[in-house]
Amino acid sequence: MLEYIGYLFILLGVLAFLVSAIGLIRMPDVFTRIHIATKTTTIGTILVLIGAMMSEPSWSLKLALIGFFILITNPLSSSVIARASK
Repeated sequence: MLEYIGYLFILLGVLAFLVSAIGLIRMPDVFTRIHIATKTTTIGTILVLIGAMMSEPSWSLKLALIGFFILITNPLSSSVIARASK
């Protein structure tokens, strides 16, 4: 049962990536594109990692560390890109 819940989280993460791709096409300027790309890819990646943790519990520590570094680096990188685009 836990494996199927993990697959559901992975599916939700993939849907977040789809929203991100559509948002990159639809948004009018660089700042809104940065916003949509950063928020939805961070959420999508975290959801995929949670799903992978549920599907393969022995990898949980490694996946949690990856999620932690993504939570730190994604906002920082989008801030740097936004400053460079001014």
